[in-house]
Amino acid sequence: MQNARTIQNPVNRDGIRETEAARPLVQVLADTSDKLSGIRSILEERFTVAGERLDADAKLSQVPSAIVIRAELRDVDNIAAIKKRAGKLAKAKKRIFLLEHTSHVGISQAYALGATLVLPAMVTRTRLLAALSDPADPASALSNDPAGPDNAVEAAATAIASMFTAVTLGQPLDVDGTKEAGRQIADRITQHGLSEWLTTVRRHHEGTYQHCLLVTGVAIDFGLSLGVRPADLERLYTAAMFHDIGKAQIPLAILDKPGRLDPEERAMIETHPAAGYDFLKNHDKITPEILDAVRHHHEYLDGSGYPDALCAENISDIVRILTISDIFAALIEHRHYKPTMPRTEAYNILCGMNGKLEKVLVSSFKQVALTR
Repeated sequence: MQNARTIQNPVNRDGIRETEAARPLVQVLADTSDKLSGIRSILEERFTVAGERLDADAKLSQVPSAIVIRAELRDVDNIAAIKKRAGKLAKAKKRIFLLEHTSHVGISQAYALGATLVLPAMVTRTRLLAALSDPADPASALSNDPAGPDNAVEAAATAIASMFTAVTLGQPLDVDGTKEAGRQIADRITQHGLSEWLTTVRRHHEGTYQHCLLVTGVAIDFGLSLGVRPADLERLYTAAMFHDIGKAQIPLAILDKPGRLDPEERAMIETHPAAGYDFLKNHDKITPEILDAVRHHHEYLDGSGYPDALCAENISDIVRILTISDIFAALIEHRHYKPTMPRTEAYNILCGMNGKLEKVLVSSFKQVALTR
């Protein structure tokens, strides 16, 4: 009877039965057998799963729809094993890294290795399945995704990861690489529009990196809608890319806390503009305009902002544009613990910030928020 079943349900050269092959293929890579079996048990009811340990030779010949990696990235052998598979990793549309330690260094390392999404290792079953499913249809899994991560998204995520790593480890900052990533975002939005950028970023990134990518996209589209000169657009997207660099010194437990911050946590968050300014001020390629934007993007016209309580006449145009873009992006970003705010509701909040934001700019921002 066993032979009859085998004949009726043959396996391919990857050891996958034909009946299973009809389902999306997910490859799982892990550095221990326990981690491998734990992820497999979550995924096997929805996907065909091919599992391999990182310390074994790569065997899978098919290109999977997604790859899930759970490994200790502080281990140089694990990093070497992942790099060895870099060619195959790049072919998968989704590359999800599950991290034991979600430090800035760990997250940066994961994106540098090709991650399209980074999640904590103890992620819930629901969250992992959702990350592997097509957001347009929560009941379906891993359809071909034409809006998947492309060069602009990955270049920008890698640039931000590199930036945070430079702050955390005291390494040289790649200013030119960050500017080039901003230019690619500008080209992408010019060709495909803001909505497509927002959807793609929210689909493949989350947390602080998602926020930086969203702010940059919103600021670029705002600049385009205002008809700013190319040189001013470059200053705007450069400021947006660097604006939150000071958050590299804030613990992720505070940055990504689900819920209201206590006074001490809020005070720590409010150190990031000055921290970013202090880190960048001695870099020759960072202009005074960019430094001003990094330090003052949380200032309000009525003097109620931080860190310097500036009033209207002391706040530059680029800062005024960046502040509106920053607030809007924060309101509409996707967090797994709360639903995404509709863009109409987010814009209404901006309109209600009387005296804090420039009224003419908020009015001009309406087409970016709602129709572009």
